[in-house]
Amino acid sequence: MVAIRRAVRVTGVVQGVGFRPYVYALARELGLSGHVGNDVHGVFIEVQGDGVEEFLARLPADAPPLSVIEDITVAEVEPQVESGFRIVESAGSQSGEVTSIPPDTAVCEDCLRELRDPDDRRFGYPFIACTNCGPRYTMVTGLPYDRANTSMADFPLCAACEAEYTDPGSRRYHAQPTACWECGPQLSMPVAAVVAALNQGQIVAIKGIGGYHLACDGLDSEAVDRLRRRKQRGDKPFAVMVADVSAAERIAVLDSASQELLASPARPVLLLPSRDAGLQGHVAPGNSFIGVMLAYTPLHHLLFDAGAPAVLVMTSGNVSDEPICIDVQESQMRLGAIADVFCHHDRVIQVACDDSVFRVIGEVPQPVRRSRGYTPSPISLPRSCPPMIAVGGEIKATAAVASGRRAWLTGHIGDVENLETLQMLERSVGVLADLERVMPEAVVSDAHPGYMSRTWAARYATDNGIDHIEIQHHHAHLASLMAEHGVDEPVLGMVFDGTGYGVDGTIWGGEILLGGYDGVQRVGHLKPVSLPGGDAAVRFPSRVALAHLFAAGVDPNGTAAAQSTDLRLVQQMLRTGSHCTPTTSMGRLFDAVASLLDVRQAVDYEAQAAIELEALAVGAADPWTAQVEWDGDDLVIDPAGWIRAAVDSHRRLVPVAWAARAFHAGVAQAVVVAACAVRDREGVGTVGLTGGVFANAVLTRDCVAGLTAAGFKVLVHRIVPPNDGGLALGQVMVAGAGS
Repeated sequence: MVAIRRAVRVTGVVQGVGFRPYVYALARELGLSGHVGNDVHGVFIEVQGDGVEEFLARLPADAPPLSVIEDITVAEVEPQVESGFRIVESAGSQSGEVTSIPPDTAVCEDCLRELRDPDDRRFGYPFIACTNCGPRYTMVTGLPYDRANTSMADFPLCAACEAEYTDPGSRRYHAQPTACWECGPQLSMPVAAVVAALNQGQIVAIKGIGGYHLACDGLDSEAVDRLRRRKQRGDKPFAVMVADVSAAERIAVLDSASQELLASPARPVLLLPSRDAGLQGHVAPGNSFIGVMLAYTPLHHLLFDAGAPAVLVMTSGNVSDEPICIDVQESQMRLGAIADVFCHHDRVIQVACDDSVFRVIGEVPQPVRRSRGYTPSPISLPRSCPPMIAVGGEIKATAAVASGRRAWLTGHIGDVENLETLQMLERSVGVLADLERVMPEAVVSDAHPGYMSRTWAARYATDNGIDHIEIQHHHAHLASLMAEHGVDEPVLGMVFDGTGYGVDGTIWGGEILLGGYDGVQRVGHLKPVSLPGGDAAVRFPSRVALAHLFAAGVDPNGTAAAQSTDLRLVQQMLRTGSHCTPTTSMGRLFDAVASLLDVRQAVDYEAQAAIELEALAVGAADPWTAQVEWDGDDLVIDPAGWIRAAVDSHRRLVPVAWAARAFHAGVAQAVVVAACAVRDREGVGTVGLTGGVFANAVLTRDCVAGLTAAGFKVLVHRIVPPNDGGLALGQVMVAGAGS
């Protein structure tokens, strides 16, 4: 009988996840001969013998849990005379599509058992890892993914670790983070000393996987307040870390979907309803949700095992509005005025990667920030695009590298409003482009002329002799939502956010767009109002409220907004139009209603007023109504009815919770009315909800329910955030469509 031999190519996230030893074990089990190896394209395999067909059937079905198989190709090749199956050395290449680097993942149960076993040689070792867990993306320097191309190249393996690393039957076979007390990275101070500092109310800077955390006892209100002052945090919420799901249930309300996401290998921060009013009051004031994450590194588990406070504030190691610190010298310089104690380690972080943040809306996880645990997993694109990079927007920036049918997003970069964050954007893009061997033919940015990221993109294009493409903000939002769902037909987009540069030079943000990647038609929008002071009004909801009162013809005297600002000055600006910018922003409308209900008159952080208004919107209420009518070919949502209802409710001392709920229900009602009006004219049956306003769970649930009842297919975000953290993906798709 003639032997059967097949050459197999597997692409996707298949390096650093135990794929080669998995293939080796499967081939040996089936009595096959051949080999398996890594190169920059993925995993290459040749198998020969009677069990080849069973091998091919089981290959994707039983793959390692951290692997993501994108494609398997099989070719018939000539049989060879050989015996046994072997793992061959990795091969390098400089051309063609490359494999993807896996994201960093939480320590696995097997490693935790060893960590806590006094008889194990890695007992208490803070950097224990294996094929199934640990750092990946944040320590890689090149492809193929081998130890020589990671930060672990600085730590030669001891004899015991070398034996595991080279044994195909070991859980640490070619696991690049493999190390132990004898040969691996070390902490700068004992775990017991870190725990003692935390229990004494001190603030500790702890170097982690993708950057530094600033940690303190979350139940010590004085320590939390001190951290808030030193970090210049204002009232912005802190995330907290607990040891396990049981500990999370003591401070937050979890359902099955939340438990699964919280304990997943990605270990994101999850926004959950709070159970502890006292903790909530100083960790996340004015909010009904608390950001909770579980311990995900060996060091985190060691801290809790050694008696650290049961709830730890774990916030990014930076001063507000600056990028996260990743190295020792930088942390000492930038965090010296914040931290009382520093716990460093000597493994280099190659690229910063902040914690991811999610929330669950209607049992569907939605990212608020996509970073550690998810980056740089590729996103499959519904269309092929030329090699390019996209730099996103200005707030909550995330950049992207794309080529062919895949896009890779950087981790969370932050608000690109200073040189430090711009440099982080430049570094993040450079690292990702190098790893994925993308030589960009174009660089894409938002069209806003004042964005630092746009200026950088223009300079980068000039320096490299490539095209600079500008994409309208809200078109990119809609395209990002369509891309993550793999949609390539016209969609009606409800694109609601705070600020986006419109094609007419005004501030957009309450947009109804119809179309796709090739182009969109603005079929409707929120009725514009004049924003006194332009973007500066973002910090003062009271000013936005006065603008809406002026547009609605409502007397501002006696309102909460009028009592919180210089009424005479703002009225003069509105009458003359001096220093006013027209806006259709839905985000600013939420600010205005928050002001009129006296929820918030000035803000410490972006979207604070809207977040606090959402927190109050509980129970059920009849929707406030607003006029939605065609003005020729322009469908206009007039918020005047909502503004009058807010003033009347506050005047009559209606409970704020009821009023906030009625407003949310009213906006959702208007969305459904608008969608039905456009469907009657255009026949569109799919509605997409995108933009930062749809990070609001109350509004999103109401809109999904209403639109579904009206017969629409509804798209919501599940892979990239609805806020500006998803813009880069949309920029790639729109720029690619025009190339």
